[in-house]
Amino acid sequence: MIDNWEVIFRLIFAAALGACVGLEREFHGRPAGLRTYLILCLGSALLMVISENLFFKIHEKYPQIAMSFDPSRIAAQAITGIGFLGAGVIIRYKDSIRGLTTAACVWAVAAVGLTAGAGFYLFASVVTALTIFSLLGLKVLERRMRKDWYQEVEVVTEDQPGIIPRIQEILEKHHYHVVNIGLKRDLQNQEVTANFSMVHRTVRPNRAVLEEVFDLMGVKRLGIQ
Repeated sequence: MIDNWEVIFRLIFAAALGACVGLEREFHGRPAGLRTYLILCLGSALLMVISENLFFKIHEKYPQIAMSFDPSRIAAQAITGIGFLGAGVIIRYKDSIRGLTTAACVWAVAAVGLTAGAGFYLFASVVTALTIFSLLGLKVLERRMRKDWYQEVEVVTEDQPGIIPRIQEILEKHHYHVVNIGLKRDLQNQEVTANFSMVHRTVRPNRAVLEEVFDLMGVKRLGIQ
């Protein structure tokens, strides 16, 4: 059996590591924050400790079947169960998906808790440090990277010839690649609604192009997603 003080230390150690990751998520206003990560890591560590203790307990009582008993079976179910918890923080809003990083952190923290519960303190600390570095350090790098931004722009204009090509010309002048255009004509109000599906490779999209489009003669309304 594992010493009681060793068990308590493992649980406290796991809770501290979970809190470190949860604190970063809390600062960024994510749905799973400090308390969620702390409790998750603590619970995973407890499952691991129980698994080990059950192994030793059965080995003492029934040494002949000890080799056929897998001490990781209880802990392994934690990884499966965490998938449902992680799925709960993934949110789809229109064409964007939020919460994937938080879901990955939930899964990683569960693994950290199991590792700390097994007594591998160094490994658990290294993974926690690397997780926090990826959340903080790599986020700065991501903000400086040129990447593809997918956007939808809806423009409502007066029904006049040539206005749609002029809007597309402005978008392409600002390096927006128009992938698709959807048109809808309102004969009663003499309006045309154009939906531009675009992609722009840059660090951050330039909103000045919207002002230039909005200043065109005949443009009534403009929206971007």
